[in-house]
Amino acid sequence: MFSTIGYYICIPFAWLVRLFYNLTNSYGMAIILFTLVIKLIMLPFQMKSKKSMMRMSRMSGRLQEIQKKYANNQTKQAEEMQKLYAEEGVSPMSGCLWSFLPLPILLALYSIIRQPITHFMMLSQDVVQQLVDAVAKAGLSLEGIAQMKDGAAVVRDGITELMPYGQINLVKTVVSDLPEAAANLPGWISMNYTSFGLDMAATPWSKVTGFAFTWAAIGLILIPILAGGSQVLLTKITMKHQPQTDPSAASANRMMMFMPLFSVYIAFTMPAALGLYWIAQSGISAVQEFLMGRFFNQKLEEEENARYEARQAERKKKMEEAKVLQEKQRQQGAQKQTLKEKQRAAQEAKAAKAAKAATRTTEAGRVGDRPYARGRAYKPDRYDET
Repeated sequence: MFSTIGYYICIPFAWLVRLFYNLTNSYGMAIILFTLVIKLIMLPFQMKSKKSMMRMSRMSGRLQEIQKKYANNQTKQAEEMQKLYAEEGVSPMSGCLWSFLPLPILLALYSIIRQPITHFMMLSQDVVQQLVDAVAKAGLSLEGIAQMKDGAAVVRDGITELMPYGQINLVKTVVSDLPEAAANLPGWISMNYTSFGLDMAATPWSKVTGFAFTWAAIGLILIPILAGGSQVLLTKITMKHQPQTDPSAASANRMMMFMPLFSVYIAFTMPAALGLYWIAQSGISAVQEFLMGRFFNQKLEEEENARYEARQAERKKKMEEAKVLQEKQRQQGAQKQTLKEKQRAAQEAKAAKAAKAATRTTEAGRVGDRPYARGRAYKPDRYDET
């Protein structure tokens, strides 16, 4: 099942490598152009990841404050950090995700390089067996092509068991010694693995064990060294913007440091074409990281300045609103005070009026403390008969 899935994954990659090989007639240039196109396709996603990672780097100070503040409360610390990530719109794992993408592409390309008949030319296994039979019938050696036992090729269920790089050696044998065997095969490509004076199908380690002071040997040995060096350069540029306070940063950094060693190992033990891909991939990635770093530094500065100005404007607006509210409250207080004074004055006027009314009648017209009548003063003997 997995081999079938892997085969179908290889189809678009194989088509792209074939396209560039037919255009340039150079296996090495086809690998470099293939790498360039893949990097350009992935560029929008890498830009998004790079921007998120640089935002996290700028958040490092705030993350440290949270870690110190909640050092004894890991749950609260995690909650506050997640809240900060949500506010800034970043994902802590987004910066690491795309660093692992070259690996599946590397595996697909390895299958294309290792199995040129079935995964590069996309021919059937029957074609492979047909060519093996033709080589054997022509009396040519199957060493390096098929697994041998007691001087004969190992065959299971009618299928010759090939060596790990058996298809590569089979193609080389057919192209150089038996071209007529594949002349009428539809889809067949007479592969030329030599590029830049180097055999891109050879493993550099084979030149270490059988070293000769020639460009063919020195050039192949340089490929793993350049692969490791380009990966170191990429690692330094990438880690420059890697946040060191994020919980996943330590593991991501260890992975980054491991990649140069991994690339050297791959380039030494596998066909040189794979090492060339690793050099191209790391070199192009380093250039992309450098340019994206400069671009997003400026862009994030502008965004932060805009946010700062917006915060300052909001603060000024709130201060002005607070002043208006304070003035309004003062005016309302003054109005209340004026109203109280008016009420007090009215009460005083009413009291004064009442006091004045109480003293308006003469003493002669008063009975006790209240006025008796208007007009003439009261005389008890006014109507005396005498």
